[in-house]
Amino acid sequence: MCDHHKTTDKGRHGSALEHGEAHERDHRAWSRRTFLRNLGIFSGGAMMLSQTPVTAMANSPLAWGLTNSTGDRILVLIRFKGGNDGLNTIIPLFDYGTYQMARPNIHIPQAELTTLDPDFGMPNFMSNLQPMWQDGQMKVVNSVGYPGQNLSHFRSTDIWTTASDSDVVDTSGWLGRFLEGQYPDFVTNPPDIPPAVQIGGSGTFLFDNTDGNNMSVQVEDPDTLLEIAQDGELYDPVNVPECYFGEQISYLRTVANNTFRYAEIISETYNSSTNDADYEGQLGNQLALVARLIKGGLGTKLYMVTLDGFDTHANQPNQHANLLNNLANSVKAFYDDLATADRAKDVLAMTFSEFGRRIEQNASNGTDHGAAAPLLLFGPGLNGNGFLGDHPDMQDVDNAGNLKYGTDFRQIYASVLENWLCVDPGIVDQVMGGYFDRLPGLGLTCSPVPVFEAPVYQLRHWASYDGRSQVGIHYVLPKGANVTVHIFNMLGQPVTTLFRGYQPKGQHQHTFQSAGAKIAAGYYVYSIEVQGQAYSRKIVMTQ
Repeated sequence: MCDHHKTTDKGRHGSALEHGEAHERDHRAWSRRTFLRNLGIFSGGAMMLSQTPVTAMANSPLAWGLTNSTGDRILVLIRFKGGNDGLNTIIPLFDYGTYQMARPNIHIPQAELTTLDPDFGMPNFMSNLQPMWQDGQMKVVNSVGYPGQNLSHFRSTDIWTTASDSDVVDTSGWLGRFLEGQYPDFVTNPPDIPPAVQIGGSGTFLFDNTDGNNMSVQVEDPDTLLEIAQDGELYDPVNVPECYFGEQISYLRTVANNTFRYAEIISETYNSSTNDADYEGQLGNQLALVARLIKGGLGTKLYMVTLDGFDTHANQPNQHANLLNNLANSVKAFYDDLATADRAKDVLAMTFSEFGRRIEQNASNGTDHGAAAPLLLFGPGLNGNGFLGDHPDMQDVDNAGNLKYGTDFRQIYASVLENWLCVDPGIVDQVMGGYFDRLPGLGLTCSPVPVFEAPVYQLRHWASYDGRSQVGIHYVLPKGANVTVHIFNMLGQPVTTLFRGYQPKGQHQHTFQSAGAKIAAGYYVYSIEVQGQAYSRKIVMTQ
């Protein structure tokens, strides 16, 4: 028997989240979506053709561009889950008196600080980062945030991972959109190597493309990965309830399993390498795996790891100190490890968190949800240490009494895409949904790495539904071309060819319908082939 309940969360949580029912409601909603995404329900995954994993088209210009333009460059995102207290991470020495008065019980004493420059210091429990700072492998961007700061964990995480405006609800991640451009036929022709790897944590849109497909491989730890590689699947796609939704459940499980289609290559890569540094703790275990995949030559350019526990409403000092100590030790071990294989120079690491914390401590020796906070970057590619952005001003605050932002986080994203991954500026603006000023002070440069340009031919395509058991397949040709439109079922078997021939410049539509045909309700995939490139997207048919 199937029991399905549809829920919607239209509420927008705000500044009162730090107390009571609203805060608990936000956490419950966040946890539920995380659970669903772990089951693969919110992800698309790639399909299998004739029950055999297919490889990416060799002539994909964007895929070629990613592989050949960025060389060995890699981006590792370190997520601080829960909202990091920036004022106790990078301490404002320039206004230490105000900082101390706002936090009489939880401030970091000056005697326990490592001075970075005359204006800022960091706690001694982060001292393992001092050598990286001295070697020019660490930068800090102060006062990072966005207009209209949302104080919900759930909503603000979405904003940071989608790079949307705070009043816009988007379900595609900024790196998912980037990868979608690299692999426009991802559904039917996934690349040979995973486009991205996410280790630990879930429930974000970071690697979701505009079609809802999660373009990353997500694992919790090496043991889980090896288990998947040995068993070949994670969920049973056969033993499902015999009801209307049984087929859909089977599909969703198949999708989830296909998400792990890279398990074998990841396992082989992992086992071909070793760690040559000592790691410890939650973050260390994740970065140890990333280091082995990089050193083993997996070829994946994008990673995300998660350090959880930053929602420090109560008893913050010890908890926050342990987290930041784990960060410092893990990042130092990570780059020491990479250096043994001469790969440290190829890797840029960057932190992010859904928000900062309030200036004043609360009655529980903690801090409540705030706004702007520092963002940390690591790696030799920074070409020097330093601080960027506005100093946090504890006197000039926003209407909620929080620190004002000075640097939009999307400026950093755009700068990393253009100046580290060496993406053409026009493509960067497309991915980000508009232009954001770059931050030249980051020290990142593509020279002599060539910048790849957008392919001559880009196709805009989408599906529409009229409620009468038919789906419209739409596309816009920038110039006339020969076009073929195929429909596949979820086993990769061809169902029909909707069109084959020459189409002039402009918008076109073809209709896929089940009325009067032996076409079962369920999920299908359309594929549009034009100019040597295929573009695909999943669709659903109803009866």
